[in-house]
Amino acid sequence: MTEQITEPEVEQTHLPAGPPADQQTDQHDEPAEETEPETFPREYVTKLRDESAKYRQRAADRDDLAERLHASLVAATGRLADPTDLPFAEDHLTDSDALDAAIDALLATKPHLASRKPSGDVGQGATLNGSDTDLAGLLRRNAS
Repeated sequence: MTEQITEPEVEQTHLPAGPPADQQTDQHDEPAEETEPETFPREYVTKLRDESAKYRQRAADRDDLAERLHASLVAATGRLADPTDLPFAEDHLTDSDALDAAIDALLATKPHLASRKPSGDVGQGATLNGSDTDLAGLLRRNAS
């Protein structure tokens, strides 16, 4: 047995070729008015373009300054060896708790990024002795 597949019947609708008869106008009654496109003087357009360029430049400068401020805020915490290891986020600039939480999360996943500055007495460099040794006095005492 073979089944025959039939296509569903599609109603054909015919749209009128033009506007309804009551809106049709005779083409010879009046000439169509030609509308001129609105134009602005060249000086005005140039001024607007220059102003827009200035705002775009300010926006680009603002982004650079925001990233520098972010790196400075991260460096001020002293918790990361390289402050650029923490990716920039806009909310870190205004919310110090969010900045601390982001640093904590970064150090939890990558502890090798923590700052490794030694603090306290590490046994290097100039040290202060508590004794006042007088070498000239020692020579006089031993010479007699």
